[in-house]
Amino acid sequence: MQPKKILIALFICIGLWSCKDDDKKVGTIEDLETLVEPEPKREFGFVLEDYIVKRDTIRKGDSFGEILERNQIGYPRIFNIAEKAKDSFDIRNLNIGKPYTLLCTNDSLQTPQCFIYQPNSVDYVVISFADSIHAYTSRKDIKYVEKTATGIIPDGMGISQLMIEQGLSPRLAYKMADEIYAWTIDFRRLQEGDRFKVIYTDKYIDDSIYVGVHDIKAVYFEHKKKPFYAFQFETDSVKGVIDYFNDEAKNLRRAFLKGPVQFSRISSRYNLNRRIKYYGYKLRPHKGTDFAAAIGTPILATANGTVSESTRRGGNGKYVKIRHNATYSTQYLHMKAQNVKKGDFVKQGDVIGWIGMTGNTGGPHVCYRFWKNGKQVDPLRQKLPEAKPISDSLKVRYLDFIAPIKIRLDDIKIKDSFNEFPINIEEDSILQLQ
Repeated sequence: MQPKKILIALFICIGLWSCKDDDKKVGTIEDLETLVEPEPKREFGFVLEDYIVKRDTIRKGDSFGEILERNQIGYPRIFNIAEKAKDSFDIRNLNIGKPYTLLCTNDSLQTPQCFIYQPNSVDYVVISFADSIHAYTSRKDIKYVEKTATGIIPDGMGISQLMIEQGLSPRLAYKMADEIYAWTIDFRRLQEGDRFKVIYTDKYIDDSIYVGVHDIKAVYFEHKKKPFYAFQFETDSVKGVIDYFNDEAKNLRRAFLKGPVQFSRISSRYNLNRRIKYYGYKLRPHKGTDFAAAIGTPILATANGTVSESTRRGGNGKYVKIRHNATYSTQYLHMKAQNVKKGDFVKQGDVIGWIGMTGNTGGPHVCYRFWKNGKQVDPLRQKLPEAKPISDSLKVRYLDFIAPIKIRLDDIKIKDSFNEFPINIEEDSILQLQ
């Protein structure tokens, strides 16, 4: 368009925006905004509209070569790609169920240009072979948003149900019930009018994809009109050990979780006098506690410790054994798969494997065995030790650390009308963007 014509068009537009009839404007700023082209969608560092995008998940029997062959790439080129990429990523390490993306040429041939594999929700591997062949690993942007929530327990409603009905993650309730107050408050027996205030962080990927509660910074829980404070504090920066303490620096946790599986039921208890009809009522002692759950349910380490065994043997199937100290060890049987190896240090609550049916078992469960001084005992009848108390040197630093957090927590107001507003949520700030 010639400069003179551009000026004429510009004056016409200005005239349209400024002209009015009796009732309305002919043009508005909103009309102008619709002319602004949106930013092209990017993912994994690529502009997606430049490609035909094919998404799928790794299925049983899939391999890197078979995926590319299905998309019209021959084996000589596949071999060349795999050889040049192997220093950055071993193409044999593709796990069933994990997503992958193919970026293909935006034409009728749809020739693959790039293979992207996601081993988890954050990390991804790029194998590019459009011109030259190169591979690299990267991470999606992670944003942590700090929020506060307050709530009052209505009559006949548990805290998990309350969270779900108000659009919050039930994991927030789980973390309070099983990770923070497990030995202080029985969340199965909360009362109408019990109330709480919590400061926590939510995790987002690529700025908008919500992936759940990251952690809880501080909680005030009023149960039976008695206040219970909890503050998160790192006691061992080398091993990354984090505990929760009250406002007087007393550890709220015990050394052991009550069980290795969340939201499970006990299907068979420790019983040295057990007799089973199938075996003619012969004495067959059961030295473990069975927690029934669906196959694939995560199994958690019940305490900090070092993995002494991670193997498969006889009726135990696949199992993990953890040495916690000179007195206590635990064992977890019949796993579908282990998530740790011998020598690994694990923290309380870490996923060490998944529920399965390996070995001698009639259904999916984990047989949880507990040793004290080398003898198997019933964990549910033990007076389990409290978690390691905070040292005197750390106590001073801890009290200084929680002082401003406690002031902030105390200043948060809880709505009185819990029938109308059972939970109130506020988004405070973006803590971190990685």
